Amino acid sequence: MIAAFEHFAPHHKELRKRLVRSILAIILATVVAYLFVDQIVAVCMQPLYTAYPALQKLVYTKLTEAFIAYIKLSLLVGIIASFPVLVYQVWMFVAPGLLDHERRLARQVVFWSTFLFAGGACFSFFIALPRILTFFMSYAGPNLEPLPKLGLYLTFVARMVLAFGIAFEIPFLMFMASRSGLVSSNYFRTKRMYFYIAIVVLAFLLTTGELMATALLSFPLFGLYETGILLSRIFGKKKRSKNVDEGES
Repeated sequence: MIAAFEHFAPHHKELRKRLVRSILAIILATVVAYLFVDQIVAVCMQPLYTAYPALQKLVYTKLTEAFIAYIKLSLLVGIIASFPVLVYQVWMFVAPGLLDHERRLARQVVFWSTFLFAGGACFSFFIALPRILTFFMSYAGPNLEPLPKLGLYLTFVARMVLAFGIAFEIPFLMFMASRSGLVSSNYFRTKRMYFYIAIVVLAFLLTTGELMATALLSFPLFGLYETGILLSRIFGKKKRSKNVDEGES
């Protein structure tokens, strides 16, 4: 048991170092975000004002609501901004146990996972969110005045951006599952219907039951899922051809 602990100790120290650096990156990014929180809030509010120009301002009903909402928003922005650092720290922890070609693949993983996350966040804020807000604000009228609360609105925006960012990682996860040999190249194609149902359920949960948000998240995920199938098939062909070449030699 002692020998096992001594064997794990270097990994434990390395893991602790990576966790500390990740936490410091989040804290630093959160502090920087809080310094510019007024500008960030203004950007977040712009889609709502565009969807309903008659709305002049948001309200808050608790003394601490605005402060807590600003802290939550800063923390989320900090997590999003430090995402490349977090992925890099994970790679640095895993890299010593990888072969040279696996390390090169890991660098691509860092790049593409960050790219997909940023793409999902941008899709959420610039495409999905304005359409969702326009639909919700369409219920306002002479007998119904909207009074959005600051904390709830910022939480809604933050949840949407984070949900889309995470959901857009689907092709990357599918490709890595095929690349690592966990599943065959045809697995995702044969199980397409089950995964489509799972995507709809996941989108429903991530958007906390907002039907339009669920639809706007589901359809891009269907396309990303098909992209993941294509990448998996291309990789499978390469793997099969490599095995054939090895068999002939």
